[in-house]
Amino acid sequence: MAGRLQQLRERTNGYTVTPEQYVRFAYAGLIALTLIVLTGAAVRLTGSGLGCPTWPKCYGNVYPPLKTHALIEFSNRLLTAPVSIAAGFAWLAAVRRRPYRRDLAWLGALLPLGVVAQAVLGGFTVKGQLDYGWVMGHFALSMLILVAAVVLVWRAAHEPPQAPADRTIVRALRWLVALGALTIFAGTAATAAGPHAGGSPGQKINRLSFDGRGTMDFVIHRHAEIALAFSLAAVLVWWLARRREVGPAVQRPLTILCVLLALQGAVGLDQYETHLPTELVWVHVALASGVWLGLLWAACAAGALAPFRARRSVERGVEGQLTASRAA
Repeated sequence: MAGRLQQLRERTNGYTVTPEQYVRFAYAGLIALTLIVLTGAAVRLTGSGLGCPTWPKCYGNVYPPLKTHALIEFSNRLLTAPVSIAAGFAWLAAVRRRPYRRDLAWLGALLPLGVVAQAVLGGFTVKGQLDYGWVMGHFALSMLILVAAVVLVWRAAHEPPQAPADRTIVRALRWLVALGALTIFAGTAATAAGPHAGGSPGQKINRLSFDGRGTMDFVIHRHAEIALAFSLAAVLVWWLARRREVGPAVQRPLTILCVLLALQGAVGLDQYETHLPTELVWVHVALASGVWLGLLWAACAAGALAPFRARRSVERGVEGQLTASRAA
């Protein structure tokens, strides 16, 4: 009996994952989830969103017809398989990681669940004939999955967790994340109202419209205003981090964020002046994904605020020490 238990332990140990190995699994999941965002944008911008008008099959078959739009759309569906594998391994490796960490296991589980949710939402998007609501929700869910992936990578790569940065910077970055999310949402609305709705010429797509032809112009200008506010706020937080001498772990991603936002602004202005060419719109989406990742990384590097009770305990302890020293 003892021998069998020993053999079982040896087999179990053979399937364990070290902390260093797990970081690679987490990064693989993050990279895969980012790439499928970019390929999904390419599907829409090439007008291939309805290249396969049925789901999960294409024209009722398990393989697409030899048509350009069908091949592009179906190829993106096939990419879901390797992305699912990368996301699934990020969770399974977290379960087999030694020492085991519950937070990594829960975060890792969000990745494959997110991929499944994306696949289901993608099916509703196709069945809904690329209605702007489904398309916007599809992209928004991608950004939420990236939140889980970035947090997973950060926590896996930093053990024990780093001490929180300056409280002001932590709060400022949280507000900046909220403003960044609003900017991305406004960007999806601008795309939903624009010419790149995902369908090929001749296909009728329900675009975002509440003011007729003026809808696109209105939404694009509101998106530009929010993006400008977001960019100025990012520069302010970057300056504040340098002023308060926050560590390079926070300053570096903030610097990258500001550079990406400058590029994003230049690309956005150029694509507006050139009437939204497909290639520039794709670059705009790619930069938006990079901005979101850089912002999340900076927020993770800043750390979490100390719980209120713990902070009050520290303050009371300091006050008690001061009172005791005065009495002495």
